[in-house]
Amino acid sequence: MKIVIMGAGKVGQVICSDLSKEDHDITLIEKNNERLEEMLNEFDINGILGNGASYEIQKEVGVDTCDIFVAVTDDDELNMISCVLARSIGAKHTLARVRKQEYSSWAKIIGESLGLSYLLNPELQTAEYIKRLISFPQAISYQKFMSSKAPIVEMKVSEDSDFIGKKVADFRSLYPDLIVCAVEDEDDIFIPKGDHFIKEGNHIFVTGPTPELIKLFHENGQNERSIKSILIIGGGLITRYLLKLLEKTKIKIKVFEINKKKAEDLSLTFPNVEVINDDGTSIKNLKEQRAKDFDAFFALTGIDEENIIVSMIAKKLGIEKILTKISRTELYPFVDLIGLDSIVTPKRIVADSILQKVRALINSDGSSVEALYTLAESRIEALQFKVKEGSRITESMIKDLPIADGNLIAYIVRKGEILFPTGYDQILPNDRVLIISQNQKLDELDDILR
Repeated sequence: MKIVIMGAGKVGQVICSDLSKEDHDITLIEKNNERLEEMLNEFDINGILGNGASYEIQKEVGVDTCDIFVAVTDDDELNMISCVLARSIGAKHTLARVRKQEYSSWAKIIGESLGLSYLLNPELQTAEYIKRLISFPQAISYQKFMSSKAPIVEMKVSEDSDFIGKKVADFRSLYPDLIVCAVEDEDDIFIPKGDHFIKEGNHIFVTGPTPELIKLFHENGQNERSIKSILIIGGGLITRYLLKLLEKTKIKIKVFEINKKKAEDLSLTFPNVEVINDDGTSIKNLKEQRAKDFDAFFALTGIDEENIIVSMIAKKLGIEKILTKISRTELYPFVDLIGLDSIVTPKRIVADSILQKVRALINSDGSSVEALYTLAESRIEALQFKVKEGSRITESMIKDLPIADGNLIAYIVRKGEILFPTGYDQILPNDRVLIISQNQKLDELDDILR
């Protein structure tokens, strides 16, 4: 597939990284020569120096024959104008990154009127993810697919857990409706077989009905609890979107914002939220505002190092649920070492969305990708497919299917009912299926078969 990407910022870098691994013909348009050179040296892509909103530049890179044009610069208006131009030149599909709140409210109308295929908002999508995590605070990470009735949640096996030393096969006998999708054991991440022994400190990714997941966490020593109060550090776009999403809840929220103008604006826009115009990374200020009494602590400033340090302080103060925004993925390996739990990365969230759209557009036959998320630092993919007539996956019971290593059928949704399959179940046309895979190039459901 021929893809043109405009913008080599944080999101552009992740998209180039992901898509270049899938043998697409990728061309990057970037105005900064140094950044462009770095990208060309790091990834197997083509590139051109210039303004992506220029007719001459778009024609030179062949936008008239491209399948997808993706505009992800920091300028919303430039992204939309570039996509309109690309569509008029001949691009089949266009994706624009649009972050401003005044556009997000009218995203559908703007997209339709300008002829854009998709509008993507990293900050809004991040806020929506955080809201989902609030609904299941015991989990380190939480991904919702066809139904919130069976999300994929991440749990760390505690030192006194009854699961230590048990095989994955025993786990299924204890919890018939729960599926262990993946295991992270130190630096190794894999889809486990039935004879894998669960160890202390393992991160296990599990799917199943929410009541069963709650029971699982309880028996791992993590009691069910709801979040009734949140302390947020940083009053940027993610916080603004999150406050809007939580407006009708009864959650008590306090926000630290060091910028006076931003703090005043937040206070006026959200009168039910207590806004403190001060440094939220100060231990003195946190103690004065009784941070330890809050159920949850979200570090959402624009500086990764500040978020990590203040999250460590919050952990020391005894706050149970801590969420840390980290943009630089190279910092991930240190997160577990210093004991941080839930991490959120906006560029990763929007990159998953773009990857999902690309995968869906690739497919004209067979089963198409309807949703895609990455787990465990993007080393595992969870993909939702709709099964079409003629798919090879429908020909036999699951136990007789030649499923390639590194793939797992997590569950099936049939006529609104969720089925957690055994080997004796059979997938049918029009089912929706959730696949967990270590294969980073699944475009069709039949690709999981040898």
